[in-house]
Amino acid sequence: MIQFSLFNIPVRVLPWFWLTLAFIGGVLRADTRSEIFELLLFMLAGFISILVHELGHALTAKHFGKRVEIVLQAFGGYAAYSGGGRLSRFQSFLIIAAGPAIQILLGVAALILVIQVEGLSPYGKYFFVKLCQVSIIWAVLNLIPVLPMDGGRILETLLGPQRLRLTLQISIAVAVIIVILSLVYNIDMLLPIFMGLMAYENYKSLKSISWM
Repeated sequence: MIQFSLFNIPVRVLPWFWLTLAFIGGVLRADTRSEIFELLLFMLAGFISILVHELGHALTAKHFGKRVEIVLQAFGGYAAYSGGGRLSRFQSFLIIAAGPAIQILLGVAALILVIQVEGLSPYGKYFFVKLCQVSIIWAVLNLIPVLPMDGGRILETLLGPQRLRLTLQISIAVAVIIVILSLVYNIDMLLPIFMGLMAYENYKSLKSISWM
């Protein structure tokens, strides 16, 4: 496990984070030195992008007086915050939205750099292209209204705690639709597996509410 501090925010990077990035980046297909180096560049781009995403959450929460820490784990990470009094729904919305917003800005900045800067080496261009792709695509995917992703948390905040059952129902429906579309159009199996797991977890949460 790697630990460090950034902007006085503790950051922990768990081993599974790197293994997940390596798997997504195609470690099973990396045979040559060039492919292995490109895999490492992809992992670096993924690390920077996800860290910036979580910093968006953490710095916004810190602005509202919260104690924060960042943990990068398998399939992403999270920014945990506590103390500092109760947040309004608008403040909660800003904290959640700040993550994907700053990640998209990072992706746009990487794209502009690739377009505007001349003389980038092939590996340099590869890195910034991957940083752009990872940042924009993962941020957009994270805005899908399925709990516990940011899109689901934004939906939960907008609907309010009294409509948690509706939030869970929407999360399940959207996740199931994505699973079906992924299978029909033969999209990478990670997405339907991930959505299937979230649909199941939201279903369990919905059942627990129904039994109360």
